Amino acid sequence: MASIAGMSISAPSRSLSFQQSQAGTKISSLKSVSLFSQRKSFQSLRLRVSCAAKPETVEKVCEIVKKQLALPDDSAITGESKFSALGADSLDTVEIVMGLEEAFGISVEEENAQNITSVQDAADMIEKLVESKSA
Repeated sequence: MASIAGMSISAPSRSLSFQQSQAGTKISSLKSVSLFSQRKSFQSLRLRVSCAAKPETVEKVCEIVKKQLALPDDSAITGESKFSALGADSLDTVEIVMGLEEAFGISVEEENAQNITSVQDAADMIEKLVESKSA
């Protein structure tokens, strides 16, 4: 799932802005969109939508990372936190992934595990795996 918080599109002599009208609006699939203005038409304009994991998933990943790295409860960990910046080495990262697999009931392929460098990476991957598992 993806959320759109707002976007701006600029074209020669045109600027279009869209703001999210309701907090928490979710979009399940967005491949292309057509935008129209009074004078110009943009057909099949491709937008890159950042898929962000649910806040609950990010929070749970933060707790697992704190536990695996034996960090104090008051440690400031966010989605942007990089494992290496938190003091994790490659073995710690493997242990984090194993903890995530157990907590979420998923199995992470080795090539996917190698791409996880932050809490947000882990949370996004988890949501993708959980979604594909339930489909």
